[in-house]
Parts: sequence; C-alpha cells; structure tokens
Amino acid sequence: MEFKEIMYALESLGSDRMKKYYMSQGAREPLFGAATGAMKPLAKKLKNDQEIAEKLYATCNYDAMYLAGMIANVKEMTPADFHRWMEGAYFYMISDFIVAVTLAETDFAQEVADDFIASGDDLKMSAGWSTYDWLIGSRKDEAFDREKINALLMKLKEEIVDSPVRTQYAMYRFLAAVGVSYKPLHKEALETAKAIGEVTVGTGKNSEQLSNAYEAIMKAASKGRIGFKRKNVRC
Repeated sequence: MEFKEIMYALESLGSDRMKKYYMSQGAREPLFGAATGAMKPLAKKLKNDQEIAEKLYATCNYDAMYLAGMIANVKEMTPADFHRWMEGAYFYMISDFIVAVTLAETDFAQEVADDFIASGDDLKMSAGWSTYDWLIGSRKDEAFDREKINALLMKLKEEIVDSPVRTQYAMYRFLAAVGVSYKPLHKEALETAKAIGEVTVGTGKNSEQLSNAYEAIMKAASKGRIGFKRKNVRC
C-alpha cells in the first residue's frame, strides 16, 4: 500500500467518540480516533514494515503512531531508535503503550528501560517502568537478574510517593506484575505492596487513588495465576 492509502484507511477507521476519549487522555491533533481493534486488519497487511512504521510515527498523528508500533520490525530497530521515538512521545498512551510495548520485544529492552528510568523525566520514567511491566509479564523468569528486579522494587518503595504522576502509575503496574508474574520475588512484591498501601496521585480535583496492588496480587494468587505470562506483548 502507498503511504497516502494507509493514512486514508486510518482516517476511515476514526470515530468522534474514540477521538474524544483519546483527547481526554492527553492526545492532541492530528488524530482520527481509530480504535485499536479496528486497526488490526490494516496492521496485518503491513506487518514488520519498518520503513512505513517510521513514516507513520513521524506524522505525530496519534493513530498513525499507534499503528507504527503495531507494525514495527523490532529486529531492525536500535536503542537510538527508541530514544528517538521517546522524544516524540508527548503523553502516556504513546510512552507506555507504543514505545514501551514495542521496546519490550527487543533484546536490549532492559538497557533502554534503565536509561529511561534514570532520566528524571516523567514520561521517560513511565516508559521505563512500563517496559519492565510488559517484560515481566511475558518473558520467562530466567530472563531476569533477581537482584536487579529486587533493587527496582526497593527503589519503587522509596520513591513512589514522591514520583511524578505518570511514573507512579507505571511503578504500580510494575509492582503488580512482579507480584503476579515473577515467582522469585512474589513474596517480596506482596510485602512491598502491603507496606505502600494505597497511593494517591495528582492533587485537588484531579487526584486519584491507585488500585490496591496488594489486593490485586492476592486475587491473582487465589485464582492460581501466580506465574502467569502473556503469550504476546504487542497486539
């Protein structure tokens, strides 16, 4: 398909309802409001086309950027490419669900995630923690250094209350992921979640209480889901 055809196809999938939802989350023009599921047939046609993925991402159109993540050929991408993509991630649905999800399918995911976490920038840190969330939920436990993951748990315990908003959300997802999907530190994650309790993010009218990670881990345990791993990261 020609690039113009792809953009026309994306536009045809848009709806005002989804556009309003994405914008309520932080998306900005240009965007069409295409639902993720509606993009799948188009993504299947374009699968693993890195050249097209780069063109789509460069449009700054949220729908096109999401499609870019769906079709990117991660074998052709480098750490520098993900740092570049991260610079274009202007809200969390790009940083955590496009950049982080795509990064989680690479061999160098932890290296780049560590850079993001150390950056001090809210969206980059969010992407870094989210990458570990996706990794832990999909890769065998043997793929991780137990002491490194434990160090991240300790960092989270010390810093989550004072971290920026999006980083807090990503940290909490990471904590739940370790508790549910990483058996070597299930007990430690459960203890950390219990110690932290409920965390309130934001201030004033925009404040929100995060779901209780301790309860989420215990619920998974009651259903025999400790050790659960996703088959796929990307859609």
